Amino acid sequence: QVQLVESGGGLVQPGGSLRLSCAASGRTFNTMTMAWFRQAPGKEREFVAGILWSGSSLYYEDSVEGRFTISKDNAMNTVNLQMAALKPEDTAIYYCASAPGPWGLRGSEADFNAWGKGTQVTISS
Repeated sequence: QVQLVESGGGLVQPGGSLRLSCAASGRTFNTMTMAWFRQAPGKEREFVAGILWSGSSLYYEDSVEGRFTISKDNAMNTVNLQMAALKPEDTAIYYCASAPGPWGLRGSEADFNAWGKGTQVTISS
């Protein structure tokens, strides 16, 4: 099993940037999927971005394409989400999740079997 801990959330003004990190421990392997989901108030949780533990095969949800970058830090065993040009509609609790195979890149919540507790991201002036 994989244990996940998110960090880096906070309050940022529109147009600003923020970096989230997900520290992973436990049984990791190259073909597992690491992903970020988010849940805004009153909305369902949605897939934001995904990457294989090997660092290859990136995928982004349309609304964040070009603004968010997901990456793997091999030295720190973390998966990071660099967010730029933030908008009020990006406000949500952001969750890190892992799936035991590359099928996680489809972005289906049901494929993920390990979750962090989430970190709040608020975009407001």
